Amino acid sequence: MSTRSKVWWVVGGVLIIVYCLFPIAWIISLSLKAPSDVANGQFLPTEFSFVNYSTILTGSASDLFLPALRNSFGICLIATAISCILSMFAAYAIARLDFPGKKVILGTALGVAIFPVISIVTPLFNLWRQIGLYDTWPGLIIPYLSLTLPISIWTMSAFFREIPWEMEQAAQVDGATTWQAFRKVIVPLAAPGVFTTAIIAFFIAWNDFAYGISLTSTDASRPVPAALGLFTGASQFEDPTGAIAAAAVIVTIPVVVLVLLFQRRIVAGLTNGAVKG
Repeated sequence: MSTRSKVWWVVGGVLIIVYCLFPIAWIISLSLKAPSDVANGQFLPTEFSFVNYSTILTGSASDLFLPALRNSFGICLIATAISCILSMFAAYAIARLDFPGKKVILGTALGVAIFPVISIVTPLFNLWRQIGLYDTWPGLIIPYLSLTLPISIWTMSAFFREIPWEMEQAAQVDGATTWQAFRKVIVPLAAPGVFTTAIIAFFIAWNDFAYGISLTSTDASRPVPAALGLFTGASQFEDPTGAIAAAAVIVTIPVVVLVLLFQRRIVAGLTNGAVKG
C-alpha cells in the first residue's frame, strides 16, 4: 500500500470515528448545560453545570430514574445468567454430540435473533396481562431471553468447537462421570467464551426499549430505556432535555467501560459465531 493510500485510510478512519463519537459528545455537552442554556445553539455550555445530574440522582426525577436503574441491573443480570446457563448446555450438545437437526437448531436460533420484536409485543402484552406477568421482573426476563439466547448459542457453540475433546475423554477414562467431566474439565476450558457471551447478552438486554416500554407501567419493573421516555420537566413550559441527557450519560458509562475493557473478547466472540455455522 502506497503512502498516499495510507493517508487516505487514516483520514477516512478519523472521519468515521468523529462521526460516531459526535452524538455522544453532544449528549455529554447537553448534560452539562443549565436548563436556560440548553437551547442556546452552541456546542459547548456557556457555563458548566451539574444541575441535571443532581435532578436525576437526588432531585425531582430521582424517584423515576433510580428505581429504573435498579430494575435494569437486576433484570438484565438475571436474564444474562439464565441465558448463559441454557446456551452453555445447548452449545455443548451442538458441538459435542452427533445428532440430526443441529443445523436446524442453529438456523432457528438465527431466525429468532432477527425476528422483529415489535411484531410480538402486542400479543405478549395481552398474554402477560391475562396470566399476571405484566409489569413484573419475570415479565421482562422471559422476553429478554428471546433476545439473548440465540446470539448466546451461536457465540458459545463457536467456542465449544475449539475445545479439545480428548481431555474430556481422558477424564472419563480416569473415572469421572459425564457430568463430572463436563463440570470440571469442559466448563473451565469454556470460561472465556462464557464470559464473552455474558457481556454480549447483557448489552442486548440493557439496550432493549420495545419490551421495556410495552410490558411495564410502574416503577416495579420499568427499565431505564423506558423511564427515559417518561421524563418531564417541573412544568409544561420546562424542557427535560438536560435531565434526559444526564441520565443517558450515566446509563452509558457501564456499557462503555465494559466495551473498553473487553473489546477484544467481544469482537472475537462475534466473529467466531458469524463464520462458523
